[in-house]
Amino acid sequence: MFRDEKSSSSQVSLHCSDPPPGGDSSSTTTDSVSPVPNSYDSLEGGKSSVPPSVDEAKQAPPFGYGYPNSSPSHCGYNQTGMSQLSAALGGLSGVPELEVEALRPVNLLQERNLLPLRPLEAPEPHLSADLKKRLSPLLHSTFRCTLTNIPQSQALLNKARLPLGLLLHPFRDLSQLPVITSNTIVRCRSCRAYINPFVSFLDQRRWKCNLCYRVNDVPDEFMYNPVTRSYGEPHKRPEVQNSTVEFIASSDYMLRPPQPAVYLFVLDVSHNAVEAGYLQVCCQTLLENLDRMPGDTRTRVGFVTFDSTIHFYNLHESLSQPQMLVVSDIDDVFIPTHDSLLVNLKESKELVRGLLTALPGMFFQTRETHSALGPALQAAYKLMSPTGGRVSLFQTQLPTLGHGLLQSREDPNQRSTTKGVQHLGPATDFYKKLALDCSGQQIGVDLFLLSSQYSDLASLACVSKYSAGSIFYYPSFHHVRNPAQLDKFRKDLERYLTRKIGFEAVMRIRCTKGLSIHTFHGNFFVRSTDLLSLANVNPDSGFAVQMSIEESLADTSLACFQAALLYTSSKGKRRIRVHTLCLPVVSQLSDVYAGADVQAITCLLANMAIDRSISSSLSDARDALVNAVVDSLSAYKSTVSNLQQSGLIAPASLCLFPLYVLALLKQKALRTGTSTRLDERVFAMCEFKTQPLQQVMRMVHPNLYRVDAMSDQVGMLRSTVPQPHLLHLTAEKLTREGAFLMDCGSVFYLWIGKCCNQMFIREVLGCPNHASIPPNMTHIPELENPQSERLRAFLAWLQDSRTFSSTLHVVKDDASGKTSFFQYLVEDRSESAFSYYEFLLHVQQQISK
Repeated sequence: MFRDEKSSSSQVSLHCSDPPPGGDSSSTTTDSVSPVPNSYDSLEGGKSSVPPSVDEAKQAPPFGYGYPNSSPSHCGYNQTGMSQLSAALGGLSGVPELEVEALRPVNLLQERNLLPLRPLEAPEPHLSADLKKRLSPLLHSTFRCTLTNIPQSQALLNKARLPLGLLLHPFRDLSQLPVITSNTIVRCRSCRAYINPFVSFLDQRRWKCNLCYRVNDVPDEFMYNPVTRSYGEPHKRPEVQNSTVEFIASSDYMLRPPQPAVYLFVLDVSHNAVEAGYLQVCCQTLLENLDRMPGDTRTRVGFVTFDSTIHFYNLHESLSQPQMLVVSDIDDVFIPTHDSLLVNLKESKELVRGLLTALPGMFFQTRETHSALGPALQAAYKLMSPTGGRVSLFQTQLPTLGHGLLQSREDPNQRSTTKGVQHLGPATDFYKKLALDCSGQQIGVDLFLLSSQYSDLASLACVSKYSAGSIFYYPSFHHVRNPAQLDKFRKDLERYLTRKIGFEAVMRIRCTKGLSIHTFHGNFFVRSTDLLSLANVNPDSGFAVQMSIEESLADTSLACFQAALLYTSSKGKRRIRVHTLCLPVVSQLSDVYAGADVQAITCLLANMAIDRSISSSLSDARDALVNAVVDSLSAYKSTVSNLQQSGLIAPASLCLFPLYVLALLKQKALRTGTSTRLDERVFAMCEFKTQPLQQVMRMVHPNLYRVDAMSDQVGMLRSTVPQPHLLHLTAEKLTREGAFLMDCGSVFYLWIGKCCNQMFIREVLGCPNHASIPPNMTHIPELENPQSERLRAFLAWLQDSRTFSSTLHVVKDDASGKTSFFQYLVEDRSESAFSYYEFLLHVQQQISK
């Protein structure tokens, strides 16, 4: 998809090839080889060895569920110049009106107010009413495609110069999820796809697969509908009525009895850790949430602490108090006893509580500054290997002893460089190899890094990337000096401990015959061409997939994608969650542009750019992003050239594309010329690769609102939450008389103008005037007045759209803290980066070369 600046004629794939030894990317091409037996491949069901019958091979071309093999159509509104536009778009005779609106040429240099009034929604697929009602209303936040109209050939996709891929959030929390218990899980005999709303029933006894087109028999049990309690209507079964379902799996889907929930906490107790004060908060939060952790009567827990030595804790129920066992030989770590280090939580709960209460005081006087992180992780691996489970690792500094020790690689003088950024990849392959070993034993490792000093996150992150773990980073954590991060850590840890979890999981993505997957992005290990190994799966992680079109789709009018996640629940049940997405296939270039999902495209390109920055260089990644805009707008211009020649023209569907790419170039992960700590840059890269689409978009292009003038009349939601309009991210939109809220995903900024209404300041912040607002204010007091209630309701509504707590910073427009706020005003010029208008001129110049 991306091409290099230096060679505009040849396309260069953005996904990196095999990294060098110690090299790293959290995306994986599908030719990866698993170091562990590929036993799960047959378990979830790969390609069946049963060939289609001769009769089936000769059958008519693939069906379209009664959907005509033509461009998608739907109702819309008339617009002047439609025939002229239709002619300009390749002579389409029946261009649907809303598609014409999506294709309306926008001169970006003239039309400046392009943001919608509300945050952008996912585009609706142009499907028939019957098909559309079968798509779950929440599917757009689970399963998004960069193009909601699928090109019928790779040649057509290449002409559009847009990437084809999927953004998935497969295990997200759902308020409504049909759960199906059945002795028979109906699947295609050929491709092993699960029956879904987009299959075709030829009659009561036969159904045709919507992915490979094989005709399958309907099992007798499937003839009965448990919802209506009727017989003979298989097309009304819940599996065929819902695009997202979850099956309770039988023993056929198990390699071994389902494992219990097993949690091991590995805690840094060096002087650095004690001084930062995280241990007290961590232990207290654990104490408060022990009974809320997912699991059942079999749940097991264990604790390991480390500094220059490794400390294990015997928590056998027969003991009167926990017993510490110290292993000082960190070069050859061994487990002192296998019986009582991972204990049944229910049976040993009082001992666990006693340990958590005592731990902070046990190391309070320590002067031990070293960190044997690598050996501690090796011990965790040995301890967890028999069962699998989750390792929660808390680290506060650079590892300095034993295997996996690291040296500082950051040069503070290079933080503002406009040249290449070094050391974005790992310094050693120790953590990646350990993660792959963990993945093979169904162990996921989650990393909490709480450090104000450089800790080489580029190396440490590998232990989570390749074991399907999560990464949390608190760059200036201190229990006294940074109360906002202390509060965020506490709330994040509470969510982390209590959120749903799946163990020993695999995920397979299937798609219509002719489409193929070639690169995955996220935290996982690839076992085979389309199977991801997820030792743990959590509801907050997202994944991305790049795709290509290997065979023409001209014979079908629909393309389908299915993600199946097989996992063990915390209560020991084997379950399969299945999401199926159906999109129309189109033959016209104009339809491809009309169906472009600009946010999904931006997120996929962000993943690709992160890979490029690690495998090649940051400057190459930045050039490739600019080229993505140039190429797509140039290709569009060539299709509408007889309509309008001057200006920088984009279809309405892509009118925000240059803005989003400019915002991406100014984001911490990819920016140059602005002082950026290496660990903070690497963490931002990790976030792009693992966060769901909605959270990534808030990071790329924050939402800005004016909040001092909200009233009960301004766009109320459910009559309780005000909905102020979105503002462009430029200082032009700020006034000294106003108050503005910026939502950056993990942080909110409330900017208070110097001349802001004193009544607002008094009623919302509880301060008499602007001058009296404290410099480090991080919360909104609960005051009983309409202004306070409106703002707090709006903040709570925004917070509800994400799972982890966002910090809040009140920023005065005369404070030094406003720098952090103004860096997000991406449309304005900075010392080292274009303004939005300058960027548009640059793109126009590149197109006209």
